[in-house]
Amino acid sequence: MALKPIDNALPQPQETAKFGVNEENKTASLPPPADPIIDYISSENLEPILDPESEIHGLVEGLDSKDWTKVCESLNNVRRFALYHSLLLLPILEKVMLVVVKAMKNPRSALCKTSIMASSDIFKVFGDQLLDSTNNAFDNLLLQLLLKASQDKRFVCEEAEKALNAMVESMTPLPLLNKLRSYVSHANPRVRAKAAITISNSVSKMGLEGMNEFGLVSLVQMAADLLNDRLPEAREAARNIVTSIYEAYTRNEEQKQESWQNFCQSSLPPIHAQSMVKITSSQ
Repeated sequence: MALKPIDNALPQPQETAKFGVNEENKTASLPPPADPIIDYISSENLEPILDPESEIHGLVEGLDSKDWTKVCESLNNVRRFALYHSLLLLPILEKVMLVVVKAMKNPRSALCKTSIMASSDIFKVFGDQLLDSTNNAFDNLLLQLLLKASQDKRFVCEEAEKALNAMVESMTPLPLLNKLRSYVSHANPRVRAKAAITISNSVSKMGLEGMNEFGLVSLVQMAADLLNDRLPEAREAARNIVTSIYEAYTRNEEQKQESWQNFCQSSLPPIHAQSMVKITSSQ
């Protein structure tokens, strides 16, 4: 029996080429690696840093990393520093706030939400100290929170609302109102509504003395303008502001409704004064 030539056992050139194409196609068809899963850790579950004196030196560098997962990790460290090692964080707090704002602008939702959570813990710990920032760090942070609370991504929106509530709870109403007042004229109606809600929550903590210091007439006029806003959220916030002002203004008055009506008529155009009186007439 004749032996089969050994050349016949070698793959033909076209078969080799075909094999190579298949390998390329196989590689090209592999799915891209999945993004890492980010854990959103509640404040009560964060733990102190083991060696905070050493870790603080690399914190800003970590926040500036081009690796977004590293930034998320550093933002959680910011929260831990705020909650447990605030004296170490204080000297670099303004730099940290600027980076938090930068992360909040990032289109990656995980990074955005983690930065908002960091802002909440910063508010809770530092409160009014944030108002003293010299590089507009607080103003930029406030604007971003109002914008994020106004967007369509529900889990980002809800987190921003929590941060705004933490801000109201931790800050003195009067200086906070001075920061918020310009946003009720914002071009974005959703931002106006979120600002109105935040103002309403802040005003509810004030007494008549604080309202007078802010400018009682200015406050009433602000509420009157918001009563005619496009969004129902803003209008409802305006009614709550009116109620808070009414209760503070008439606290020691015997003829509450009459006193309130006289004040509104002396401070507002007739149609606006009528709206104010109507809101409080059932109280």
